[in-house]
Amino acid sequence: MPEIIPIGWFHIAMGIIALISGGFTLIKFKEILLQTRSGQVYLLSTLLTAGTALVIFQHGEFGPGHGLAVMTLLALAAGTVAATLKLFGKLSRYVQAVCYSATLLFHLVPAVTDGLLRLPVGDPVLTSIEAPLMKMSYLGLLVLFLVGISLQLLWIRRQSAMTQ
Repeated sequence: MPEIIPIGWFHIAMGIIALISGGFTLIKFKEILLQTRSGQVYLLSTLLTAGTALVIFQHGEFGPGHGLAVMTLLALAAGTVAATLKLFGKLSRYVQAVCYSATLLFHLVPAVTDGLLRLPVGDPVLTSIEAPLMKMSYLGLLVLFLVGISLQLLWIRRQSAMTQ
């Protein structure tokens, strides 16, 4: 693996802040909201993480990490439009939840990838992105996301029914 450059360290720090604040926000509020301080910290650190990912070129060309960064920025934009403009009507809160939660998934994919390919330093768990364990990790993240978003959407539906 290539050495980490200074912008890479900033990117990693922002990603860690995003993961911690995103996890905290989901546990406390059951959804990532633009109106909460922890939600704002999550969304800003996510924006910075995705933005810095676009300027890091480990292999000299546009790669999967850049694709995830673009998807993250699109999900942030769609979630924020849903949260502020309510373009989706009654579905806006659901769209916001799916978009913002998807950004958490987009954080976890490179976090798991880099963690397995870099750690422990000098003797990483995996030496190839093609390893079966890596693919199983991605499948596990997808299942976790689908279960989590399903529970979140059910909770939002119950909350909406209680306020009507």
